[in-house]
Amino acid sequence: MTPVQIQLVQSSFAKVLPIAEPAAATFYARLFELAPPVRALFKGDMVEQGRKLMAMLRTVVNLLDKPDVLVPAAQRLAERHVGYGAQPAHYAVVGEALIDTLAKGLGDAFTPETRAAWLAAYGTLSSVMIAAAAALPASA
Repeated sequence: MTPVQIQLVQSSFAKVLPIAEPAAATFYARLFELAPPVRALFKGDMVEQGRKLMAMLRTVVNLLDKPDVLVPAAQRLAERHVGYGAQPAHYAVVGEALIDTLAKGLGDAFTPETRAAWLAAYGTLSSVMIAAAAALPASA
């Protein structure tokens, strides 16, 4: 990612934080609309799950300019997600739900440049996570 893309992701995410709870609800509604079977992977309180999502996004966004810290954190996140039942194919639909949520929540502030920056950020994150999951032993 370029420094400009990192700045676009970080500044746009700052606009999401005040609407974090409804944004998380929008994200999960869109995710379950796009991939209904994924709903079965979520067994707990969805409000709390939304808080976890936003905390994870905040961490990722804050670490975009620190790949030496971000990559190992993403690898650990991938390991946990394998335990939850996440599959490589889920990452594309999660990315689509994220972009749709950002577009809805940010409105006109979600410019084509900002969209491209988020796609780059999510592409990097999901690639690291998919590779880390694939490297796990079969029993993981």
